[in-house]
Amino acid sequence: MASPDRLHQILADNLKVHLAGRPMRVPEPLRPLWGWFAELSAARSWHANGPNPITFAEIEAYGRLMGWPFRPQDVAAIRKLDEVWLAATLARMAPEGGKARPVPTQPLTTAAFDAVFG
Repeated sequence: MASPDRLHQILADNLKVHLAGRPMRVPEPLRPLWGWFAELSAARSWHANGPNPITFAEIEAYGRLMGWPFRPQDVAAIRKLDEVWLAATLARMAPEGGKARPVPTQPLTTAAFDAVFG
């Protein structure tokens, strides 16, 4: 049998295939892990520029609430899947030309803050 790291890499590779629009085939032993990631991803928070990564606290809380005793390699696999998902999502969100959104170069002043938030 393949090592857990190898199985998790297979799952990450399958996610890349899925995100490219092709059918994904999740190996039977990895279906629970895929389900955990899918549920955590569906509940993720977003900020003004896109999705936030799934945090260790969210993984821990989910495992506790759902009664799943996550092993360290499970957490690592969920984080790896999240890394793949975030990279693909942020790439799709990039404006034409593939350049990142502009980042302010000046410090935030109180006047600018008040102009935005009142």
